[in-house]
Amino acid sequence: MGLFIIKRLAVMIFTALCLTFIVFFLTNLYPNLEKLAKSEGNFRMSDAEVASYLGNNGYLQPLPVKYGQWLGVLPGYVIEGTDGNVRYGCAKGGKSTENLPKFCGILQGDWGLSSVFKDDVSIIIGIRLSLTGKLMMWVMILMVPSALVLGILAGMREGSRLDRSLSTFAIATTATPEYVSGVILITVFASKIGGLQWFKGSATQAMETATFENFFLPVLTIALYGMGYIARMTRASMAEVMTAQYIRTARLKGVTFTNIVVKHALRNALIAPFTVIMLQFPWLLNGVVIVETLFNYKGFGWTLVQAAGNNDIELLLGVSVVSVLVVLITQLISDIGYVYLNPRISVK
Repeated sequence: MGLFIIKRLAVMIFTALCLTFIVFFLTNLYPNLEKLAKSEGNFRMSDAEVASYLGNNGYLQPLPVKYGQWLGVLPGYVIEGTDGNVRYGCAKGGKSTENLPKFCGILQGDWGLSSVFKDDVSIIIGIRLSLTGKLMMWVMILMVPSALVLGILAGMREGSRLDRSLSTFAIATTATPEYVSGVILITVFASKIGGLQWFKGSATQAMETATFENFFLPVLTIALYGMGYIARMTRASMAEVMTAQYIRTARLKGVTFTNIVVKHALRNALIAPFTVIMLQFPWLLNGVVIVETLFNYKGFGWTLVQAAGNNDIELLLGVSVVSVLVVLITQLISDIGYVYLNPRISVK
């Protein structure tokens, strides 16, 4: 198991480097850098002034060098501008140029300065990620148990009326995008219809104090979409297990149907849904973009939209790093958990 984890960690690090390099390359294309220079200066800057700004701030260095500096494995740049002033890559955000560190990148905890919010990227991501974490926690609390119950009930008696009804509901929720279900829920429950309004709070208020009235609709919108997928996977796994030979043997021995489900079928039926549940974490982190924008909940997804829409390169890179790490870490946990749950898998 130890060698298996080491191999997975090596693959994870290599994948993270490849993905972050691709994002770094795309965000550092010259049109994006030109737009950044004009937004920091003025939009009437000439091409020569843009090139001077980019050169004085280290943006025109070779891409591998910039990537190494951003990671923190290469020393920060030292450039003498045409005005005679020396600019240091580690003096970001008006930092003093005295006693500067030689390395100042992601590995040293220096994530850069947001050009839109004028604050450290690490601070912004920490705040927004905690808000999305709160949303994700309540979504998982609502989504996972509900989906498992629906899937188990449907798979216990394959082909029954209950199975068809629950499967139809699961397919309908999965086939309905969040921006459709969110708008429907807002229209029905958060708007005044005949003088009646079910939910009077807004998700923006939930950023400080979350209550049932201001937080349930965004949680339900996300949970409905993921619930159907988990329920369908659980139903398929449960139906397969219920037709296994050892289940038939237990029935012939006179074991009650409840004991067959609880003691024999349930654990084996949950092996496949476990992987699906773990995959919900990266989906929740990056798939809440629509819901957070729709409900004006300023979490991690909302921050991603702001960074991309305003060409905030440093913030966009920071968001990408967190997204990549969450996906890779959940994949690692999923692989390890799958091995423990399924004793038939041998790890070499």
